[in-house]
Amino acid sequence: MDFASVIAVESRRFAATLRGVAPTAPVPTCPEWSAADLAWHLTEVHGFWARVLTSGALTDEDAEALEASAPARPDDPTEIWPVFERETRALLDALALRDDTEAAWFWLPTACTVGSTRRMQAHEATVHRLDAEAAADVTSAPVDAEVAADAVSHAIEVMWAWWGTNPGFLFVPTTGPVALTALDVDRVWHVQPGRWRGVGSSGTSYDMPGVRLTEEAPAVAQVTATADALMRWLWGRGPEPATSGDAAAVAALREARDQGMQ
Repeated sequence: MDFASVIAVESRRFAATLRGVAPTAPVPTCPEWSAADLAWHLTEVHGFWARVLTSGALTDEDAEALEASAPARPDDPTEIWPVFERETRALLDALALRDDTEAAWFWLPTACTVGSTRRMQAHEATVHRLDAEAAADVTSAPVDAEVAADAVSHAIEVMWAWWGTNPGFLFVPTTGPVALTALDVDRVWHVQPGRWRGVGSSGTSYDMPGVRLTEEAPAVAQVTATADALMRWLWGRGPEPATSGDAAAVAALREARDQGMQ
């Protein structure tokens, strides 16, 4: 999949949609944000990851230094857009110079490659384009089925995987598996709902809902829709699709989904 093209296309859609929205307009899918907040967020994200790639950042300390050196947000919301265009171009240029297999800092310790950034930013731009459409109160354009299907995979494999990188944390299944079925791309993901339990580095005890991919079969419950609808629901941008089967398993999956993306 050409993730760089997805970043470019979805970023253009994001800007074209949000430019016509009042800066103070609320973003229904991100209740704490205004339209200007959303515009600046994606601007910051593109700029940060461009600097990660061009600086050769490899450690958490490198990333923290880059965050500290981020440009200040303009006081005039209209001045965000030239910065957005510059930072988006910087990200795309940086990605064009790096191979997916090269090492680069990433927030998930098990996925520190340029390819992780390329994939993540494709889905980041897509999801925030949906947010821009919500802020503009316009009909949301479909997400390409293959992009949406990969966003489902990414949610499970990356966005919900952080708890598993903590030393000493255990995943405890609480129900049987749930099958997520995308009818339009003939894809099925079997996920195991459960709880992540452990003690963090600060000494705080955790007991958090989560899911993991599993090869266990058969599934005891199903969530069935198009890839687009599954993606929107898992990423908190759409209603729950049709469900069937064991209600406890669906509820456990829903509880993990309601935690949002790590």
